[in-house]
Amino acid sequence: MAAPTAPTSRALVRREKRRWARAKALGATLAIGVLISGAALPALNPVGGQAANASASVSTAAEGTAQSYTAKAGIRAQIDPRGNFSATTPEEIKETRSRAAAAAVAAGMPLSSAMDIPLAGRIMMPMADGTYSFTDGFGASRPGRSHLGQDFAAPIGTPINAAMKGCVSRSTESYQGYGVTIQIESIVDGQAVSTVYSHMTYGSRAVEVGDCVEEGQYIGDVGSTGYVFGSCLHFEVHINTVAVDPLPWLKKNVS
Repeated sequence: MAAPTAPTSRALVRREKRRWARAKALGATLAIGVLISGAALPALNPVGGQAANASASVSTAAEGTAQSYTAKAGIRAQIDPRGNFSATTPEEIKETRSRAAAAAVAAGMPLSSAMDIPLAGRIMMPMADGTYSFTDGFGASRPGRSHLGQDFAAPIGTPINAAMKGCVSRSTESYQGYGVTIQIESIVDGQAVSTVYSHMTYGSRAVEVGDCVEEGQYIGDVGSTGYVFGSCLHFEVHINTVAVDPLPWLKKNVS
């Protein structure tokens, strides 16, 4: 038998090509595997990726089945319940304050439980000089009781002003025999002072519960509503819930 001959140069070239092809195929397979692993486990990517750019995170509490959700501001704005917001504009602040004041008063609580009552500095007459005359005063006889205020007789429509700085605790078109009435709470020399303005004209009230006013601010017009003969402003002053004669108190404090 003849001895085997050495491979020709052409055979060697074909053998090297086959080895290179197998190595290339194996490298491609490994590369695809790496890509698949990276896509399936983005949280293991040390340089960030999709996990680092997520806009919200979810955490599950260890106790029971309770869960908590933490979202960025953009998402929270969409899921916050309606009505659960912080007042920022003057209109929102006024509405929020009015609701709190009305709720306190309706529950029989003092207005001060819902808002801060301001300190009154200057005190003024509730009507401009020359627009009124005094009629029934404090203590005048009334059926079953005595008169608790001072009447300022004036034509219907005469302007009425707040006697001092304060906040409104009552504003109504009908309050027992007082008719259209506004009540304002103030602090004077450390004492709680309530002023009452009654028998006003229907529809003339310029303030509502929770509104705060300055001394001399217009609040409504003289009328003849409720139990009254003629037209007048019935004005009362209560100090620490006790009615006092308005005239000497005004003469002492008006500046």
